[in-house]
Amino acid sequence: MWSVLFLTLPTQPSAVRLRVWRGLKTLGCGSLRDGVYVLPQAQAALFDLLVTEVRAHAGQASVLELSARDEAQRAEVLSLFDRADAYRQWRREAQAVAAALPELEEAEARRRWRGIAEALQALRRIDYYPGAAAEQAQSELDALGQALDSRFSRGEPVARAPRGIPSLDRRKFQGKRWATRARPWVDRLACAWLIRRFIDREARFIWLTDPAGATPAPRGVLGFDYDGARFTHVGSRVSFEVLAASFGLDADPRLQRLARTVHFLDIGGIPVPEAAGLEAVLSGLREVHADDDHLTLAAAAVFDALYAAPGQPT
Repeated sequence: MWSVLFLTLPTQPSAVRLRVWRGLKTLGCGSLRDGVYVLPQAQAALFDLLVTEVRAHAGQASVLELSARDEAQRAEVLSLFDRADAYRQWRREAQAVAAALPELEEAEARRRWRGIAEALQALRRIDYYPGAAAEQAQSELDALGQALDSRFSRGEPVARAPRGIPSLDRRKFQGKRWATRARPWVDRLACAWLIRRFIDREARFIWLTDPAGATPAPRGVLGFDYDGARFTHVGSRVSFEVLAASFGLDADPRLQRLARTVHFLDIGGIPVPEAAGLEAVLSGLREVHADDDHLTLAAAAVFDALYAAPGQPT
């Protein structure tokens, strides 16, 4: 259910019209059309001050309830509250701070971090239907805060992920067998590439049809990206991000760029420009290659190219 505000603004004074427009923007209302604005029913009281303001200056304002007739209509209303573009802009600002961090004095660095923290808090206040993007943005803000503490406050305790991601020595993970679910998709393909490219160049892969049931991983095999695997999702991080963090690879800006793309394609979140192209190419490779080893090798060439692509992280 939603609450709908119907407005007819007074022509004068113009200051009232400006205050109302600013108020609607601050509330993060969805707009059905000119003069008709929507909030979740639980936030209906937020309309009260605007209604009082408009009526006090001879305008008209009414608040009614709205319910969806079917799922399609519900999805249409929910789309009015999509904050993907806002999170994308927030990420650009956060990345600008991260890029400048090595050159900043502590006071300025902390001032700018507080600025993006407050911006995220303001965004989340009007994100009435938060999803993966909100969680991912908070994770990125926390990581930037940790980077700031690492530079200016050595010894400061670092927040752990929900299950913790211990640091591992790559030298102890050479020539291993690695197992994951058969017919790999984005996260598993990216993990396989990361393993062979940066962790274990002699890695051999085993493809399991049902790792949690009929075809469990053999003893001594390192599992990734399935329930119960050694390397799988932790908190808001997908398996690719967990592997990178486990082996100290997550500071590489090119891998960070890849990680954001894999994250978005695997569980959603903040959109990235490369996502649509990568998804299309990997979909085509799955059609071309019925053998998972061949598919992994073909996908590795794509990830090699993306990693080598010039330009700043997105």
